[in-house]
Amino acid sequence: MNAKQIITLIIFTLCGFTAPAQGVLVFETPNWDFGKIQEVDGPVSHTFTGENRGDKPLVILDVVTSCGCTVPRFSKRPILPGQKTEITVTYDPTNRPGIFSKELTVYSSERKKIAALTVQGNVAPRPKSIEELYPVDAGGGLRLTTTLQAFAYIRLGQRVQSTFGYVNDSPRTIRLFLRPLTTSGLLRTQAPTTIAPGERGSINVSYLIPADRPRYGTLRDALEVVVNGRSNGTTLVTHGIGVDPQPSGSEKKSPRSEYSENILKFGPVKQSESTRKLSFTLSNTGTADLIVRAVESEGHVATTLAPGLRIAPGDSFRAEVRLNPGEQEYGVLSEHLIVVTNDPIRPMRRVRVTAIIEE
Repeated sequence: MNAKQIITLIIFTLCGFTAPAQGVLVFETPNWDFGKIQEVDGPVSHTFTGENRGDKPLVILDVVTSCGCTVPRFSKRPILPGQKTEITVTYDPTNRPGIFSKELTVYSSERKKIAALTVQGNVAPRPKSIEELYPVDAGGGLRLTTTLQAFAYIRLGQRVQSTFGYVNDSPRTIRLFLRPLTTSGLLRTQAPTTIAPGERGSINVSYLIPADRPRYGTLRDALEVVVNGRSNGTTLVTHGIGVDPQPSGSEKKSPRSEYSENILKFGPVKQSESTRKLSFTLSNTGTADLIVRAVESEGHVATTLAPGLRIAPGDSFRAEVRLNPGEQEYGVLSEHLIVVTNDPIRPMRRVRVTAIIEE
């Protein structure tokens, strides 16, 4: 044995004599499966039993859970070597249907992780009330699931559709009429004219932009719900953005839009000032012509970017955005320019414009 080996042996021997005693908390069953439980039955609990199998007293400082739905209860009294302790874990299934698995971490008074526990199970949902299933009160006993359907992109020649669920929660047959308030001319609706007591069903809505009659930009429709000749103001709203059809897989060339700015800030502007200008650059990083299909604003600003503009691959267009302070009211101004192009990946982009109009 050489000198280095002798020194190493001595160090390990000394460490064996000086190593502090330790408490070790062991749970024979650290995982518990509640199985299938009913949400209506409320919280369920399980008690884990752990033993200090070390040679030093142990104190549990905390039991940390991964969710507020899981609550541990435990003692902070010292656990002597060979003694046992209990940790009771309660899980609340309220509004948490489905499979769950929650981990709990046990820490000692020395702030060290000494154990991990898991509870799991499957929550069978409670039956929902009519008010929960149909939260919108449209008057006259008619209840609806929602009042908004957002279709995102509506591509030319491709029909998109959705539904508004309804139920007649009254003891009488009701008459239904949908009065157009805002119309795009492209929305199609299918709705019953009468609904029997307790009847459930759907109001079907769909958009189809004919390929030979393109419409680009925002499509929005609003239908006032009239029940038995009366309205409580409930309105069904549908909207989407008209864009080009998705290119076929055989089309190898396509445009790509790139914007130099996502937000333009005019900052503080005196109402008496003349027209202010800012700009952003729209670039085509693709391999086919980029075509601007629609440009929309809320009317507070104007831009030189216009529908029909073509940008060749590798080229750019610098667009001005003009603000006339004299036409604005005092206070914070915030609006979005909506730009629609034939970019197949991201055809619609928003450029936010802000200003503070001062006296």
